Formats: sequence, structure tokens, C-alpha cells
Amino acid sequence: MTITAPRDFLKSLFDAAVRAADPLTGIKAHLPAKPKGRTVVIGAGKGAAQMAQALESVCDEKLEGLVVTRYGYGCETRDIEIIEAAHPVPDAAGLAAARRLMETVRGLSEDDLVIALICGGGSALLPSPPERLTLEDEIALNEMLLASGAPISAMNVVRKHLSTIKGGRLAAATKARVVSLIVSDIPGDNPAHVASGPTVPDGSTRHDALEIIRQYGLQLPQAALDHLNSPKADAPQPDDPVFSRHEHHIIASAGVSLEAAAAVAKAQGLEAVILSDAIEGEAREVALVHAAIAREVLGRDRPFSKPVVILSGGETTVTLRAKGGKGGRNGEFTLAAALAIDGHENIHLLAADTDGIDGSEDNAGAFADGGTVKRLRAAGLDPRRLLDGNDSYSGFKAIGDLFETGPTGTNVNDFRVILIR
Repeated sequence: MTITAPRDFLKSLFDAAVRAADPLTGIKAHLPAKPKGRTVVIGAGKGAAQMAQALESVCDEKLEGLVVTRYGYGCETRDIEIIEAAHPVPDAAGLAAARRLMETVRGLSEDDLVIALICGGGSALLPSPPERLTLEDEIALNEMLLASGAPISAMNVVRKHLSTIKGGRLAAATKARVVSLIVSDIPGDNPAHVASGPTVPDGSTRHDALEIIRQYGLQLPQAALDHLNSPKADAPQPDDPVFSRHEHHIIASAGVSLEAAAAVAKAQGLEAVILSDAIEGEAREVALVHAAIAREVLGRDRPFSKPVVILSGGETTVTLRAKGGKGGRNGEFTLAAALAIDGHENIHLLAADTDGIDGSEDNAGAFADGGTVKRLRAAGLDPRRLLDGNDSYSGFKAIGDLFETGPTGTNVNDFRVILIR
């Protein structure tokens, strides 16, 4: 089959991946039975408002509660309150929302049910620093973690031991039964790592958090280190009896989304392969591996024969090397890949975040092909300097290669697709 409009084709695969991550399907499949008492909804994440809307559409009982999402990501709901706060750097609105969530569940009885709607982004949206630490300390911690190059799972181990709501603490604060419905943006789909697990505990310890801080050279305030060296930082463990009646379900994930995209490609007569749904590592280094595979296919028809679509997911990281640059991990991946496929006109790629926002800008990601580097230079830009300055957004914006979707209402992390014609 000949693809005459590569970008439209790549976008169609992204759209299929997002549709497959629609929380409505998973919520229908895991809707808990009505309790004797009240049903209270809580939640956090960049797709939490849409999850609340979906829950209301399939639930015929009276619901109450609140969820917190990123500014601009809210939507209309019937009874569930939507609160907006800052992401990826926390703010006072998130701090107030975290307190309200705790207050909401604390007064419930054993006859009540809590439905927790959790998805990626919840860590930043629920700042709740422990005693002697401030919101400013949590903001500084988030900025350090985002700049460190640490994988998301490691970041969340640190976050949950410097919090009074993460690491299962939100669920531990109530006598009610808690059913968590989770859209996973975590490689490997560990439910305790999504949004730092406010309702799902894991076995990590404060000592693990201290080791991560040492490994990545994080310069935390002394008050934070003092807290981590105290038993007060210990999060409840999974075998704690407080969780005995609770349950959790992964209702959407990267693996399902990649399979959906592969099916669309195959339906159009193209072979499609999935490298992995759990790829981690430095974005620019992951890009070099992907580009090397694409060149091998183009030149030697191995390990796959062209034409072919190569898909992958997971969550890469970016170690900030300069100040003032704009762009997220998918933009960085795309720029590094563009440099590595320069001149290979039959390679086209898209890397984007399935929630619609790559980093802190207004794009989901970016397109690239064998002519991207040439177009950047024609615009008076040095692509290597842009990469060194972590400034992929500025480059792709200048040549019209940003991929913009707006909020998608879900979040199963990075989506990467390479078409080799």
C-alpha cells in the first residue's frame, strides 16, 4: 500500500490509540455495586474530569464528591465537583484540593463506598507536604525531579514519602470501601505508581526514597531529609488491614492503545510491529535507537521488511541541560530522531503524549521526517543547538511541525509511531 499523506496516516493511528484509552469502556466493565450507604467519588489526574463525566453517564444512582484536574482540562458534570489546579508544578489550588479530598473521605462509614478515579498527573495535582515542609518545598521537589532524568517510578517513590496523601494514605484515611479505577500512564502498569498511588499502596520505603535522592544527586531541603530519616515518612504497606476491603482495576493502558493503533495500520494493508509499551530512558537516547532501527529497515529490510509501521509507548525522561528551553520529552525525542534520519525521505514519525500536552506547552508532540533538519536550517535554526538547549518546541513551532490536539480526556503516556515507506 502507498501512503500518500503520511502525517494524516500517523495522526489516524494516534487517534485510534486515544479512542482505545477512553475510560468509559473500563468504567462500565468495573462499575461497583451500590453500597448500603453513600457513594462518594474522588479523583485526580489530567483525565479525571472526563472519567467523572463517564462515570455519571453509566451510574443511575446519586453521586457526590470531587476530582481535581489540570487547568483547562475540566468538563461538564452533573453532580461531581471539578476542581482545577496546576500541572506539572503544583500550586495553592492543588494544595486546597488535596485537603478537601482528605476531608471528604474521613467522615465516611463502613457502609459507604468511595470510587477513586485516578490517572496520570495526579502527583503534581495533589500537593500535600508533611509537617515542617511547605508548598514551596513541594514545588522545588517537583522541579528537581522533572529535571533529574529519573524514571517516573523513581520520582513517585520520592513523592509518596514526602506527602500526607500519596502512597495509599488517601484510602487509609477512610472507613469506607474504596474501589480505584485507574488509567495507567506508568510503564509496566503498576497501579501504585499512577499519580503516586493516593489510594493504592506499594512496598517501597523511605529508605528507597533516600537512595533515589542520593543516586540522582537531588539537593533537597534539610527539613525534607529530616522527614525521610524519620519513621513519620513511612507509608502504609499493602498488607495493612485498612486496605483489606479495597480493590483496584486498570481500565486503560498503553498496551491496549498500541494494539488499537496497530490494528488500524494492518486494516490499511501495512505491517505493524510494537517494540514495547514500557520503554523508559533518556528521550534523545531512545530516539537514536528508534532511528537506527528505522534506517536498518529502510536500507536492509531487517529486522522488519518495509513498508512497515513501528510503534512504541512508555515514558521517557529529559535531563535538563540548559535553562529557558521549551518542550517536553516527545518533542525532544522527535528532534533527536530527526537529526538521526536526516536525508532519509521515506521515514516519517510522530511522537506525542496521549493526554494532549507534552511537558508544559500547548502541543501534544511533533512530526518529523527526513527533511526536518533541512527545514529547520532553512528557517535559520540550528537543530543541534536546539537539542542541546532542550528547546524542541521553538524549532518545531517555527517550521509548523507541532502536533496539537488539545486535552484528550485520557492519559496512557507516550505514543510513538514510525512509518517506513
